[in-house]
Amino acid sequence: ASAAIKRYVELDNALNATALNAIGTRYVCLLNRTELEAIEPSSLKLASLNPSACSQLTKDILYEKAKKAFSDQHVFPAYYELILPYLEGAPGEDLKALSQANVNMNISTFVNLRRDSLMSLTPAEVQGLLGINLPDLAKWQYRSPVREWIQVQKQSQLDQLHIGLTGGTQEGYINLITPKFPAPSSAPLGAVAMALHLLPALLLTVLMMSILS
Repeated sequence: ASAAIKRYVELDNALNATALNAIGTRYVCLLNRTELEAIEPSSLKLASLNPSACSQLTKDILYEKAKKAFSDQHVFPAYYELILPYLEGAPGEDLKALSQANVNMNISTFVNLRRDSLMSLTPAEVQGLLGINLPDLAKWQYRSPVREWIQVQKQSQLDQLHIGLTGGTQEGYINLITPKFPAPSSAPLGAVAMALHLLPALLLTVLMMSILS
């Protein structure tokens, strides 16, 4: 399949909607970066693809293509349904914008978002994204990536979601570190103690040398 796609492109054939539908979800992950960049965004309007099994690079490129393809239909919820198969490549700022649109994202879509994008979201933005599906977040609180997301949020903000999330950072705590080395002022005292301990032996040595001489 990869060789067939490569040969098709080498013959200067365009990766239009017809070609993309022929490639389909099964083989879309075989497209390399050059081939992906050659796709006209408008072709995605008539193609049915789902790059969820592809590399993050493929997801990122196809998301940007899809965003351009559907930019003239930026009316919710229609736009959300069109862009949904490509959301795993969405940057954080786009997800933040979606959080204002009452899209009611399901939890399976949420946990498969791009990791850095998910981690950039605040509890309020996650609430905006999930909407009526927010309670499902609690079912994932001990599983990745939700667990890692919780750990970098303030517990007070998590509490405002009222779904029982725990494990966020507490405010007002001070970490006290016990020094591993003695205080500088104790060093001279240790040296003095050692000198006093050795003084009798030193005096005895001097005395013996005096007698022998």
